[in-house]
Amino acid sequence: MNKLSFSGHESFACRQFWLKKGIDFIDTDTRFSDNHAVIDLGVGKNMVSSIRFWLKSFGLIDEKDSDQEITKYLFSKNGADPYLEDFGTIWLLHYFLVKTSRASIYNLVFNEFRKERIEFNKDQLHSFLKRKCEEVSPRAYNTQTIYKDISVFLRNYLKPQRGEKLEIEDDFTNVLIDLDLLQQTKQRNSAGKLIDWYKIESGERADLSYQIVLFSILDNPDYKNSITFKELQIGSNSPGLIFALNAEGLYQKIKLIEEHYPAINYSETAGNQVLQFKTKPDKWDILDDYYGI
Repeated sequence: MNKLSFSGHESFACRQFWLKKGIDFIDTDTRFSDNHAVIDLGVGKNMVSSIRFWLKSFGLIDEKDSDQEITKYLFSKNGADPYLEDFGTIWLLHYFLVKTSRASIYNLVFNEFRKERIEFNKDQLHSFLKRKCEEVSPRAYNTQTIYKDISVFLRNYLKPQRGEKLEIEDDFTNVLIDLDLLQQTKQRNSAGKLIDWYKIESGERADLSYQIVLFSILDNPDYKNSITFKELQIGSNSPGLIFALNAEGLYQKIKLIEEHYPAINYSETAGNQVLQFKTKPDKWDILDDYYGI
């Protein structure tokens, strides 16, 4: 990771309808910098900037606002799921958000921070991000900016709790909250004050399709025709880390992959656990299988 990037979201978490709205806007050959973008998108100026930020962060557009392959696959006129009605699409978006690393906090949390601690508070996450900035990209660090990123990160994944004051549009409309990746509790610190604690605990992820997992494996350029279970569990941008799968959950996904694709074999010989491809299927064909196209 050569450069870390924070901010750009204008303190808005990504709302579900924004991605489709933003892609449709781009497809009319208009620019987010155009004066009429506010009118065309039907949102405030800061939200216009935020929509563009999230499209880039989810890997749906590049720096020149051009559609990417996944964008066309999902959001085109005959796209697989333009209105995000399928739960697998939400997992795919989460995968691209972490993998793309345009918003660095997501890649850092799922690939590195969770290896240090599953349970954390905001200050602990801030300390980790500050340390990473000092190691990799010192100019990226600003205390206020990092805390804003943490706040938006939490709101992207956390379902609002009862009793919280919520904006009407900002309660249950954030695109990733139904993944249930993040849990919140309150604990007393050494001074007896109640503070918020958060947990991203690995699980079996019964609602995560084996085809989405296989797509993520085929999409990873570091994976060759033979991949160890350990790589799939704790390697950079591995399904084990990105999807917060525990060992049993990952194993069950792999067994389903093996069952449905004869050219893929999983072997456990002399303690070596390896996923092997006789021939690698096309990753888009795997998504076609999932969406029934």
